[in-house]
Amino acid sequence: MGGERWRDTGAAAIIDEAAFTETMLASYRRAIASVTAASGDIRAAALRLAAIWRGGGRVVYAGAGSSGLAAAEDAAELPGTFGLDEARIAIILPGGTAEPFRIDGAAEDNAAAGEQAVAKFGDLAGDAVIAVSASGSTPFTVAAAAEARRRGAFVIAIAHRPGSPLLAGADAPILLESGEEALRGSTRLAAGAAQKAALGMLSSLMGFGLGHIHQGLMVNLKADNTKLRERARGIVATIAGVSHAEAEGALREAGGEVKPAVLIACGVSSVSEAVTRLTAAEGRIDDALRRAAVSGVSHGRRPEPGSVA
Repeated sequence: MGGERWRDTGAAAIIDEAAFTETMLASYRRAIASVTAASGDIRAAALRLAAIWRGGGRVVYAGAGSSGLAAAEDAAELPGTFGLDEARIAIILPGGTAEPFRIDGAAEDNAAAGEQAVAKFGDLAGDAVIAVSASGSTPFTVAAAAEARRRGAFVIAIAHRPGSPLLAGADAPILLESGEEALRGSTRLAAGAAQKAALGMLSSLMGFGLGHIHQGLMVNLKADNTKLRERARGIVATIAGVSHAEAEGALREAGGEVKPAVLIACGVSSVSEAVTRLTAAEGRIDDALRRAAVSGVSHGRRPEPGSVA
């Protein structure tokens, strides 16, 4: 009940719900502050991730326990948010499952299993591995990261303890000093919040580097349901400066692809021309729009039937 007080037998003081709430909020603030402090390292790692993806490489996430679930969640969002090929994205977890009620806690102590899970990928030269562990010493995750690096992967490590084995063995260590948990030992709280923020920044900055974000909009999203189709229509309308009806027509012409639809809505004459312009701009819609404007395409105004764009 609200206002009830409880006693932690290991603590000297009685703490009520309000005080515990404030303690948790303070820990969350420290968590976000730790991500702020690491933002330079996150940005540098994201630039490398974008280069690896652009070069045809894979992105593999590895973790155990709540850290593994955070990694799996971020990985699962990439195809829908940025239109990335799910065949080039993988998740390594103890037992091979991301189902929250089937996590084998003991499996995270199995270093050999971490090595074996990575070995299945073969040569990892040109690929990236993102390894996450709150302590930075989880045997499964540390072994997986070390094996990935031996196989040529660029290893990004996220952990909360300076000097931990995971960070020491990484190409791009990201230290999140989120501090002590309000609920002692429950790394799903402050550490989990910091991990989620850092992973979200890492993958979103990668998306930005790939040209899949424009004006804060997801211009390469996979519109595979009603909500996302509506969002795609709004994105095209916003960037091209056209009505939702015109945006809908451009999307239909572009087969649901947002970037070509934007160019079509801006006056590019065909899907093939839009694709050609995007290829020349390395997929960056901002550059493609500038090139289109220079060549005489009117931004926000589609050509009349029979006219030359």
